[in-house]
Amino acid sequence: MIFRLGILVILVLTTSNISVFAFPGNDTDQQALLSFKASITADPSGVLDSWNNSIHFCQWNGITCSPRRQRATVLNLSSQHLVGTFSPHIGNLSFLRGIYLSQNNFHGSIPNEIGLLFRLQNLDLGLNSFQGGCPPNLSNCADIRNITMSHNNLEGKLPTTFASWPKLYWFDLQENHFTGSIPPLIGNTSSLHFLHLRANNLVGNIPSEVAHHTKLEVLCLSLNYLSGMVPRPLYNLSSLYIFSLTQNKLKRTLPADLGVTLPRLQGFLVSANRFSGPLPASITNASDLTTLDVVVNSITGTIPNNLGSLPNLEWLNLGHNPLGDSTRPDDLSFFNFLANCTHLYHLGLGQSGLRGQLPNSIINLSTTIQLLFLYSNHINGSIPREIRKLKNLSVLSFSDNLLTGTIPESI
Repeated sequence: MIFRLGILVILVLTTSNISVFAFPGNDTDQQALLSFKASITADPSGVLDSWNNSIHFCQWNGITCSPRRQRATVLNLSSQHLVGTFSPHIGNLSFLRGIYLSQNNFHGSIPNEIGLLFRLQNLDLGLNSFQGGCPPNLSNCADIRNITMSHNNLEGKLPTTFASWPKLYWFDLQENHFTGSIPPLIGNTSSLHFLHLRANNLVGNIPSEVAHHTKLEVLCLSLNYLSGMVPRPLYNLSSLYIFSLTQNKLKRTLPADLGVTLPRLQGFLVSANRFSGPLPASITNASDLTTLDVVVNSITGTIPNNLGSLPNLEWLNLGHNPLGDSTRPDDLSFFNFLANCTHLYHLGLGQSGLRGQLPNSIINLSTTIQLLFLYSNHINGSIPREIRKLKNLSVLSFSDNLLTGTIPESI
């Protein structure tokens, strides 16, 4: 009997030891997560109520573990209205591959210890109130694919460690307070598909090295203070479907082959800059185009009639450009063709120097049209009664023209 008890004790101890050695990081992960919880000052939805010793941490809300090692691999607490700081103990969760904390109210700095997470692939800290700069040690995360720190209060210079992220696919720092220029080293990674730096305080030129990202699909640098010439190679990024440089101080004549070199374009947004020259007729080669916005520039020439061959066009804003031609009696023939744009809901042509008689073909615009701006031009004639056919029209602006006659009762 004593012998059997001895065997039982040995088996229990052996089993216990196996458990310890099989999952050596369990206690480390649990303590790191509890430290993370301790840095939270408000949890109105009670998402962290399960974070206690009554159940294994792999069963806690927001935690995903590896099935074999039982190590925390994903921390996902997005959109939980949490308030607090980001615990530096996050660096002890050495198996983490994904951190998702967007749409909360985290404040303070992003801990530099995040650079200890060598397996990290996805980091989403968007829509919080983080302050300080981008953690310099993030360059140690060589496996990172997606970085989102948008809509925070981050400041300082943009990171220059792009060569340390050979697999970087998505980089989003929009709506922060970053200053300085876009570093040429941004071109040192070949896998980037999405670059969002909108609404910061960036200055200087757009480095031509951005064009090294031959797989780039979205380029969004709007609402900054960028200046100088747009590098010609940017227009050769044939994978781009969003090209957004709105509200900077950029200049260049739009290339004649714009729609040929950017055939996948869905959005071309360069309003409030200093672009010049005619609107390229080749833009219609980008048949998926839904948004064309070049308002407030120095675009000249006539509006191409072939814009009507863009079947998916929804937003066309060419206003505040010197488009009118004083040598032509009528600049409005393009209206005859826009009727083919059956999804068009915004047409902005205010203060464009257009002249001529308002054509009856205006009533053939898509019934989806909601916003129609033709103010401050040299348009004469009368408003056709049939304009009532535009049943979804909510804003109509004809002010400061040469129109005569009566206003249709249907308006």
